[in-house]
Amino acid sequence: MTPACKLLKSQKIPYSTHEYEHDPQAKSFGLEAAEKLGLAVAEVFKTLLVTDEKQYFVAILPVHYQLNLKKVAAALGCKKLQMADPKHAERLTGYMVGGISPIGQKKRLKTVICISASQLEKMYVSGGKRGLDIGINPQDLARILGAEFADVVDE
Repeated sequence: MTPACKLLKSQKIPYSTHEYEHDPQAKSFGLEAAEKLGLAVAEVFKTLLVTDEKQYFVAILPVHYQLNLKKVAAALGCKKLQMADPKHAERLTGYMVGGISPIGQKKRLKTVICISASQLEKMYVSGGKRGLDIGINPQDLARILGAEFADVVDE
């Protein structure tokens, strides 16, 4: 059981787990998850870390979109953000890149979730390892993370 699953269980938040055989050759972890689980790409979300050089933040967005750094900076009240170094992301979250869950990270980071998630009954995020996704209600996810919904993607 990953830290993400343990946290959801301890908080009595309903979720489902979905495992698949991860292909080490896969170019996109998120698109691979959507394909192997037979889910629409609009329902499967990736977890990205960004930084302003002082603090780190989490952005959760559909796997088929690119993060818009200006939009996420505005949503978080920052001047300018850049993608976090993958090694720093792993150290801060306790998860491996490709399996970074927004839930149960070592350190709670300020988080924004793409506004499109708020329209869904269930969204899928990494469960904390490659080949494992968690299905969760977006409102439950926002509540447990203390996250806001915002427009953070390039259309």
